[in-house]
Amino acid sequence: MPARYRLRFNGDQVVRALRPAAARGAFLAAGYVLGETQAVVPLDEAALSRSGTASVDEATLTSAVSYDTPYAVRQHEELDFQHAPGRQAKYVEQPLNQARQQVAAIVAAELRRALR
Repeated sequence: MPARYRLRFNGDQVVRALRPAAARGAFLAAGYVLGETQAVVPLDEAALSRSGTASVDEATLTSAVSYDTPYAVRQHEELDFQHAPGRQAKYVEQPLNQARQQVAAIVAAELRRALR
């Protein structure tokens, strides 16, 4: 006689557990990327560096790394600007692209924790 099994899937509970975990993972991942950007953000008087923040929109599960000075975008986009050694334009884009695997691992770890 074949064995019989019954599986009960509580999808609503899973969603309620995973959504906050995904938001937490996105925020932690943004914080990681922010740390990576701090190593290459252009420095003069450090105002640009100090303005860096990581944030998450829990409703859309979207995270962001941003710098808030009047010249942040121009510093990021102008490839011809001269920077101190080790500092560069594309100070968010390049570290983010390099950290893709770490970002995915951070979010995945938070999701696994929520499922325990």
